Amino acid sequence: MSGQVLFTVLVLVVGLERVAELVVSRRNAAWCLARGGVESGREHYPFMVVLHTGLLVGALVEVWVRRPDAVPVLVWVMLVLVVASQALRWWCIAVLGRQWNTRVIVVPGAPRVSSGPYRRLSHPNYVAVVVEGFALPLVHSAWGTAVVFTVLNGFLLATRIRAEDAALTRLA
Repeated sequence: MSGQVLFTVLVLVVGLERVAELVVSRRNAAWCLARGGVESGREHYPFMVVLHTGLLVGALVEVWVRRPDAVPVLVWVMLVLVVASQALRWWCIAVLGRQWNTRVIVVPGAPRVSSGPYRRLSHPNYVAVVVEGFALPLVHSAWGTAVVFTVLNGFLLATRIRAEDAALTRLA
């Protein structure tokens, strides 16, 4: 099986993982809203959806069109980072429980989570996003996708973290 096919399988698996996240997110968002949760940062959410979809599509297009050579050591290091980022993301989801979703929804009066990865970092889920954003394309040397996603994601995360921190301060 070719490297491009194996990479495509990896991206499809990550895509299925994203679908699972969205299922959990929708359920949790409904739970939060039913308890008086207030959503903030709606204006940047569509860009986030497009950017994250673009990561998957862009990596595939770059690998199939440009056909870069996969560098074995890079393949394995980046694959480990992709798996680690998924593990960190699902740890965040487990620790936040019903409060985790892909939107910025804060339930007034809900306790701020400070256990698990939140004990050391304010936004560990975004660490997972950053790592996955450069590691996934680099599994198959899709440097262009890795750079473009990382730069655009930096701007998005700056906006998102400001919105999230303001919402937590205002409503918690």
